[in-house]
Formats: sequence, structure tokens, C-alpha cells
Amino acid sequence: MILYTMMPHELIFTSEAQEFGRQRTVNFNGIPLLVELEDDHSFRIIRILSSDPKHYLDSRCKPGEKISYF
Repeated sequence: MILYTMMPHELIFTSEAQEFGRQRTVNFNGIPLLVELEDDHSFRIIRILSSDPKHYLDSRCKPGEKISYF
């Protein structure tokens, strides 16, 4: 099987026990994102994991932006 994808190998073939350190996948307003933990109350967006073009136009979830989970 050949996968034509831009996704990293670690995101496609994950195990339940494997953690990526400070990186997590979260769902922010219906948009799946790859984020990195910045401090106790915020994440920095690394990548948008959606195939919907409208999600890339949302100014709240650009890579590099900080989001809060509280």
C-alpha cells in the first residue's frame, strides 16, 4: 500500500501508548490541529490537519498562533 500524504509518519502510524512529547492533536471549533504545549494554559498551533479549505482561511487557527484550552 502506498500513501500519498503530507502527514508525518508518526501521525499515521501511531500506537496508543506512544506520546509525541509536547505535541498533541486537538479539535478547535471543529478544526483538527497539531499543537505544541507552550505553558500550563496555552498551545501553539503547528499544523492544520483538515482537508476543508475553509479551515485554512480561519484567521484564529493559523500556524504560529496561540490558543487557550481554558
